[in-house]
Amino acid sequence: MTRTISVTSPSADLMLPGLRYWIGVVSASHVDHAIEQGVAQTCHGKARSLNRMQPGDWLIYYSPRTDMNGGAPLQSFTAIGQAANDRVYRHKMSDTFIPYRRNMRYLPARSVRIADLLEQLSFTKGRRSWGQAFRFGQFEITQEDFRLIADLMLESAGEQETKPEFPLCESQLEFEW
Repeated sequence: MTRTISVTSPSADLMLPGLRYWIGVVSASHVDHAIEQGVAQTCHGKARSLNRMQPGDWLIYYSPRTDMNGGAPLQSFTAIGQAANDRVYRHKMSDTFIPYRRNMRYLPARSVRIADLLEQLSFTKGRRSWGQAFRFGQFEITQEDFRLIADLMLESAGEQETKPEFPLCESQLEFEW
């Protein structure tokens, strides 16, 4: 008697027709804040990129550095989350900086260095200047690229220490999960 075992990728349940997949370029310290607050903020707080996303779309953060100004090089995918609703809104961070955000649901994930994927991802494969795509701040990727990155980020994420649950922001309470 032959026994067949079906093995699916960690990201298999994340794939649904009509969804789009995005990369957001943000320093790791800002990614940590986004996860804690359950929000996405890209392109220095501009609304355009976030407005292109729809509820259910997936965003993977790529962090070139640990901190925005002069942090150590990181070059890793650092978080993965899903757009929770269709609301893009402003949030006052200071008197002079009122960026746009959108609510997200983040999954426990581990960081994955891009160096190991450069010859596999469609937006870096065969490109000597592979970092050019990241200059846009946020860009759409293929489902195949998303699956490749997500599988690596999610495959052993449950084995590492996870952050405690954070209370929902007031704006998140408007969305019914």
